Amino acid sequence: MFSERTNWKLAPNRFTRALEQARAGGTKILDLTASNPTRVDLHYEKDSILQALAAAESLDYDPQSKGLRGAREAVAAYYRDDHGIGNQDAEKIILTTGTSEGYSFVFRLLCNAGDELLVPKPSYPLFEFLADLQDVRLAPYELIYDHGWQMDSPSMEKMVTARTRGVVVVHPNNPTGSYVQAAEMEMLNSFCCKHGLAVIADEVFLDYRLDRTAHASFAANREVLTFTLSGLSKVSALPQMKVAWVVTSGPPTETAEAMGRLEVIADMYLSMNAPQQWAMPALLQQRKNIQPQVLERVKANLRELDRQLAAQRGCERLSVEGGWYAVLRVPVTRSDEELVIELLREKSVLVHPGHFYDFPSDGYLVLSLIAPRREFADGMSAVLEKLSS
Repeated sequence: MFSERTNWKLAPNRFTRALEQARAGGTKILDLTASNPTRVDLHYEKDSILQALAAAESLDYDPQSKGLRGAREAVAAYYRDDHGIGNQDAEKIILTTGTSEGYSFVFRLLCNAGDELLVPKPSYPLFEFLADLQDVRLAPYELIYDHGWQMDSPSMEKMVTARTRGVVVVHPNNPTGSYVQAAEMEMLNSFCCKHGLAVIADEVFLDYRLDRTAHASFAANREVLTFTLSGLSKVSALPQMKVAWVVTSGPPTETAEAMGRLEVIADMYLSMNAPQQWAMPALLQQRKNIQPQVLERVKANLRELDRQLAAQRGCERLSVEGGWYAVLRVPVTRSDEELVIELLREKSVLVHPGHFYDFPSDGYLVLSLIAPRREFADGMSAVLEKLSS
């Protein structure tokens, strides 16, 4: 009686069962998978956030399909102030309840049932579920590693078909931490022009670059129809607010038609609530308080990781340019799943196996860099002790 699109394997895997057993036994776990910024000892300006959510205007119901104008203007100002897009138009922005909803809007806009999107591999595992729910097929293109990560254009040409409707890029990628470089953006635009495709750019980690190199936002892309997704979850480290947006850019005719259709889709749901929309200017302002804290944590943990790795030879950290994660390449003596279960049971350390992110082979662990510093240091010490035994 259920649809094929929700016919997922829901039984817990071995790793999940091992984690449940460890937690049920009361074991204190050193969590190196932390992804929730509200629970890693960061300092939030609580009064400012709560006051913003108490705006009296929230008592008025003013349904606007793209979102309240003032909230969209705050997003446009973010792109102008932080990313140098001086002509960012609030009318090209649609607010959504989280980036997942933003993806669903764009997938519905571009794809008929059975159409395809190209997605990076490795990358975040969310795409598969979102695509299933929208009756869209995913075709992976490879990110290859050679002293850094690069988009593999031959694999994109190999995977594109008559049913391909767009290319998803994650800028920077999760978990590789690699940005789309300027030359890659040119290649991507040329590829999309050649095949009549749109770009869907996930930029939730865009602000968290680890060096002084500036990386252009896809919101400024005018060469092909482009949908840029981001939100407060990472920009202001406020995932509980469930506030995100889609910025549409590209050739004027295509952009205008896309916005008209997106506005109808958004109008069917009107999912954004008033308190969060009225609070948007203040919530976005929180990025100036929280981003320096997150970057300080990430850089400190990265230094600690490198310090510990320097004392051994079996493992190496792959290059990372931005975001909250690091990838560790480890000797392949068993499957990644078996390794992380052993780490959990023997060392009480939680890490993610590479296959969670669709790495092509065993030998990869994914680590969160926003974990509290002491916990990260102790956890990595235990991981490397296990790997050296």
